[in-house]
Amino acid sequence: MNKVLITGGAGFIGSHVVRLFVNKYSDYEIYNLDALTYAGNLENITDLESKPNYHFIKGDITNESFIEDFFQKHQFDAVIHLAAESHVDRSISDPLAFAKTNILGTMILLNAFKKLWQDNWSNKLFYHVSTDEVYGTLGETGLFTETTSYDPNSPYSASKASSDHFVRSYGETYGMPFVISNCSNNYGANQFPEKLIPLFINNIINNKSLPVYGDGKYTRDWLFVNDHASAIDLVFHKGKNKQTYNIGGFNEWQNIDLIKLLCSQMDEKLEREKGESEELITYVKDRPGHDLRYAIDATKINKELGWKPSVTFEEGLSKTIDWYLKNQVWLNNIINGEYQNYYNKQYNLTS
Repeated sequence: MNKVLITGGAGFIGSHVVRLFVNKYSDYEIYNLDALTYAGNLENITDLESKPNYHFIKGDITNESFIEDFFQKHQFDAVIHLAAESHVDRSISDPLAFAKTNILGTMILLNAFKKLWQDNWSNKLFYHVSTDEVYGTLGETGLFTETTSYDPNSPYSASKASSDHFVRSYGETYGMPFVISNCSNNYGANQFPEKLIPLFINNIINNKSLPVYGDGKYTRDWLFVNDHASAIDLVFHKGKNKQTYNIGGFNEWQNIDLIKLLCSQMDEKLEREKGESEELITYVKDRPGHDLRYAIDATKINKELGWKPSVTFEEGLSKTIDWYLKNQVWLNNIINGEYQNYYNKQYNLTS
């Protein structure tokens, strides 16, 4: 599989996957397709611009004619599909945008891949990256496995669940080789600061309030983004056709406990008084359809492919904080919108 298309490669998780593949597989031609909407940021991957096996293309996966021409022109052997609308709060305010990108966009990619190769599926693969939120919510016990029934509770998770089903249907109906992975909450460098950890890091730096939904006891399984990228690498190369792999950090935290750990590490790194950042915690009205608990059972990928997290959460969180403290220019460019001008500057465009 010499030509690999990675969608959403200027986003948070996608940029880490693109970097790993470009640097690790010099014999692959890596094409990064991203629409550069608000969460797509070419400043995430400036280090790859001069690499001979790396190609960036600005494009929208919901543009059917563009995608079909794009696939016919480049003859992609494999697709790693990460492009998605992914923020639950945004899905509540604009569900149709999530249906368009996550469902229709995925279908257009699948259709273009099918038209390109028809029944000639030797050494071809469609890899769909999904989320644990498709499984719904858990009580105080239990874990999501690959056979857990889907039970999405937000427009975001419903759109991802639908896209998962369409990928499977193309495998069963047309014989398209595919794998799906469902991951837990990611954290790490380059994450857009609407998500909890980078948002709170930035707020602590600027002594702003830390808004906590409800009682703060919602539980999530946290996965270091570099570990997720390495898992995607393994699933792509060694995963079995038509299989799903759950990727989690074996790392459950209640939101309030995570926030207090974050505050403690920030106080130490910023040389503030112990407990100073915790004083910024502010409890706010809960959001609709808020799932109580997610927890991934990653036994399958551990046993079949030998993957496991490389860092503890405390280590990964410390590395993440250090990155944001050292890259406040990147963070400020996000906040003031300057990052959105990078594409035009890089490619000498005037509009």
